[in-house]
Amino acid sequence: MQTNQNISDSNAVNAAALAATGEVSIRTRDLDLFYGDFQALFGVSVDIKPGIITSLIGPSGCGKTTLLRSFNRINERYGNVTTNGEISILGKNIYDADVSLPELRKSVGMVFQRPNPLPISIYDNIVFGLRAHTPRRELNRGMNLDDVVESALREVQLWEATKNKLKDKATSLTLEQQQKLCIARLLPLKPRIILMDEPCSALDADGIERVEELINELRERFTIVMVTHNMGQAKRASDECIYMYLGKIIEHSSLPSCSSTPRRNRPPCTSKAATAKIFFQHDRIQPYSRKFRART
Repeated sequence: MQTNQNISDSNAVNAAALAATGEVSIRTRDLDLFYGDFQALFGVSVDIKPGIITSLIGPSGCGKTTLLRSFNRINERYGNVTTNGEISILGKNIYDADVSLPELRKSVGMVFQRPNPLPISIYDNIVFGLRAHTPRRELNRGMNLDDVVESALREVQLWEATKNKLKDKATSLTLEQQQKLCIARLLPLKPRIILMDEPCSALDADGIERVEELINELRERFTIVMVTHNMGQAKRASDECIYMYLGKIIEHSSLPSCSSTPRRNRPPCTSKAATAKIFFQHDRIQPYSRKFRART
């Protein structure tokens, strides 16, 4: 069995290489999760492959974000959380006693629904995590932080827009640029997995398109798991969809085979039309604009 050190040390292997071995990046087995006495997840068992983008989709309150946040145990920040079952990241059970939470969250990065750059400079946002996780001796020995910042910003298509204002506050950027910056600040830590909780929900149609393009470019280097309410976005940006309802997975299928209505394991007593209503009438799944609708 891997140690927690292996989880972070294996960063050198990209997602495409891992996929070629037939391994999975994330595996859950019989996962139950409770907030106090309230059960949010019921017996969730799923395998998430490397080198692809997997979307979690379903109505509000169905457990998508809860499942996403369980992959790096960030749920535990939100109160009285207990779990049963198993979550394995790169073959290691993240609830084993020897797992370091800082190392886990270094390897499993998170991008939130609304951009949340730190209220410091663009430059310092990029190196903040690196400084927090790297011994000072290593930072002072041969690591060029200027190169780290430029590389991260280039990877998210933000270098040209920011190279002359790296000392400006990150909050001065547009929302689209702030979200790209939030992705960029993960990259110096060399995560294996990036979790995205509705990363485009605060953006306009053009910003959505550009962030989706960026996510697509990152897919071969990282396992990406994304929560979305938007079925059009799931079809555009994902390789596989996991449909959730009332804390359970009711279908996990690849695109384009997945349809607007999950076919297998529908909730009891629901017709096809009723299931479609569950997934669409209660969500923010409407197209963002007429311009955006024309592309889908």
